[in-house]
Amino acid sequence: MIERASNGGGVHRESADILPPFAGTPTAGAPRLAPAELDHLVIFDTTLRDGEQSPGAALTVEQKIAVAQQLARLNVDVIEAGFPCSSPGDFAAVKAIAERVGGPAAESTGPVICGLARIWPVDDIRACAEAIAPAARRRIHTFVGTSPLHRATLSWAKGPADVLRRAVEAVELARTFTDDVEFSPMDASRTEPGFLAEVVGAAIEAGATTINLPDTVGFATPEEWGGLIAWLQDQVPMLREVVISVHCHDDLGMAVANSLAAVRNGARQIEGCINGIGERAGNAAIEEVLMAVKLHPEIYGVATSLDYGQIYATSRMVSQMTGMMVQPNKAVVGANAFAHASGIHQDGVLKDKRTFEIMEASEVGTDSRMVLGKLSGRHAFKVRLEELGYALGDEELRRAFARFKDLADRKKEVGDRDLEAIVADEARIATETFTLDLLEVVSGTAKAPTATVRIRFPDGTTREAVAEGGGPVDATYRAINQIVDVPNELREFRVQEVTAGIDAVGEVNVRVRRGPHLASGHGADTDILVASARAYLNALNKLVELGDERRSKPTDIAAPPQPVAAVAP
Repeated sequence: MIERASNGGGVHRESADILPPFAGTPTAGAPRLAPAELDHLVIFDTTLRDGEQSPGAALTVEQKIAVAQQLARLNVDVIEAGFPCSSPGDFAAVKAIAERVGGPAAESTGPVICGLARIWPVDDIRACAEAIAPAARRRIHTFVGTSPLHRATLSWAKGPADVLRRAVEAVELARTFTDDVEFSPMDASRTEPGFLAEVVGAAIEAGATTINLPDTVGFATPEEWGGLIAWLQDQVPMLREVVISVHCHDDLGMAVANSLAAVRNGARQIEGCINGIGERAGNAAIEEVLMAVKLHPEIYGVATSLDYGQIYATSRMVSQMTGMMVQPNKAVVGANAFAHASGIHQDGVLKDKRTFEIMEASEVGTDSRMVLGKLSGRHAFKVRLEELGYALGDEELRRAFARFKDLADRKKEVGDRDLEAIVADEARIATETFTLDLLEVVSGTAKAPTATVRIRFPDGTTREAVAEGGGPVDATYRAINQIVDVPNELREFRVQEVTAGIDAVGEVNVRVRRGPHLASGHGADTDILVASARAYLNALNKLVELGDERRSKPTDIAAPPQPVAAVAP
């Protein structure tokens, strides 16, 4: 059996036969509930209030306005814009958001602009009312600590009777400024259940239209939290006439699970932050709650009115504004959420995304991506080259894939610029008369640069030479010249970085001339000396072909000016 709240806020049971058997796809199993059967889930975003309380995440007024405007594009129902009494800056920010995001133009479709206030009537509630006054739709959210620990340590109220009286007075005063008042018994998860029910009932009688139950320190588990929500509705029948909300923290990593457990037991507002930021370990991540209820309406019985395509853009903006980076493996919005690195996974996704993706990346405003690396297979490599506009023949593809695998063993991720460099390196070789088999260079302040080069010939044999030079590249080219004996004039040598980072791929382009023939060569590698050797050999191969001087055996090469070792393959 599952529980789902009716439109009136009560809880009723439906047969478990609407639950689909697990089949690995979002659409498998029995039909989903029709939209008309789904309750509306209010999304209360507190990124600008609780989220900003993350250490180091303070925002300027203009930044808060920008984030609020993006939250409005996301179409959240309520924006908790700040804590007006906490500082002049926060008061100004809340007022500016009320004017520019929740002003008269937002009367029918814009978000509710909410301000937070403690139960101090003059300081907090009046300041909050003044700050949100410009908004067409406005809410005052007042709260007090109700657990024994909070009652004993916080100075706002001392003892159950004082907490109860002050909570009622705060709600009654807030109602003189707006009909939309939310009340939170802070630290509800550690409050005596009987006293919690008493405070909630009194707040509703005083005029609260939303009762928010905070798991302030992330102490609850999904089972007990859902049970508490259900129990309170039995103890306080008036809860069925107002919106039940939950505000869950992530100290034990269960904020989203607790929020969803509350929804299953009748909660119809979820409070959370974009990217799950907030005090200590953060709040429930709104994007995770959104996708869970969207993918499982048969479980939760709710739907939201949000523009899901704005999720990723909102996540990026909050990350940039607060300076709080999103972990790569973060659900829904992390860099790896729709990224595939394993060859098996890549092959499956290329054939049918549903094999390893339970939601479309485009749903949240981003794209799936193949992370090409050492675990990638030929299928993903070929598809990515085709997407970049390269159509390689079988032999070119074989050589390019071998180069890719070699690079992937030395680099965590092979990007598009890397692939372009590899393809350019391979595509420019018509026939490989000379292939680099080994390069070792010794260089330093106290020793003349010395290069050892081994080159492979078409018949499989190799030759090796050692040479000194004015620099490591000069020594490398001198050693190559000893082996190949293709007289030439180096006309141009150019190095550039094609990817960023300390493991960047370097690209070398050279131009050489022999008589009437001019040939260009290209090489790319994370080792710039290897790239230089490949570029030079690439150009020499073209000179050989242009001059019809292709050698097929090392015995065709003129003897070098110093002894050279012939090495078996």
